[in-house]
Amino acid sequence: MIDSQRLYEYRFEGIEQTSREAVWREIAAYVYEVLGKPERVLDPAAGRCEFISAVPARERWAVDEVAYPEAVSDAGLTVVTSDIMTADLPSDHFDAVWVSNFLEHLPDQNAIAAFLQKMRDVTRSGGRIAILGPNFRYCGARYFDCADHNVVLTEIAVAEHLHAAGFRVTRVTPRFLPYSFRGSLPASTRLTRLYLRMPLAWRLLGRQFLLVAEKP
Repeated sequence: MIDSQRLYEYRFEGIEQTSREAVWREIAAYVYEVLGKPERVLDPAAGRCEFISAVPARERWAVDEVAYPEAVSDAGLTVVTSDIMTADLPSDHFDAVWVSNFLEHLPDQNAIAAFLQKMRDVTRSGGRIAILGPNFRYCGARYFDCADHNVVLTEIAVAEHLHAAGFRVTRVTPRFLPYSFRGSLPASTRLTRLYLRMPLAWRLLGRQFLLVAEKP
């Protein structure tokens, strides 16, 4: 089994954590608006908690099977160290779920289906889910540079998964963010904010999809 903590230490070597946090603060502000300013938010693959710590929601949950010592410290978070499929989470509870760069790490398409079904179960009626991930259509040559990427996905496949899991897809953006922190998105608050306000730039630099769906 891959040692995820050591893997990410190597992957992000040379990238300052403060720079990552600056970029994620801007992304979080944008996504928070897209999700309708939810009050109760779940991040089921929170990693170092850069996103969930930056969201101004009243109730925030972070789940990850690795307890990263360098994770953003935030006393307002409910932190659950667990595999997401066995995590004890409240049913029909969350206004929004944010899934970032996670589906491609799952072992197969059936595992993605099972995960999304669980996310549907913990989301309240009318709640939303947003999914960000690398779009194989636009980054295929680099997709498997990441040792923990298992499943090939495009925005179309993810939309199908969401519908099959019982969600209603409301937004499909095939090209949103660049592929990685080593790519073209500048690790700067000001420039990241500017990028997010320029959808025309997404068409040139975007290699990751963004989908939003709602639980009926």
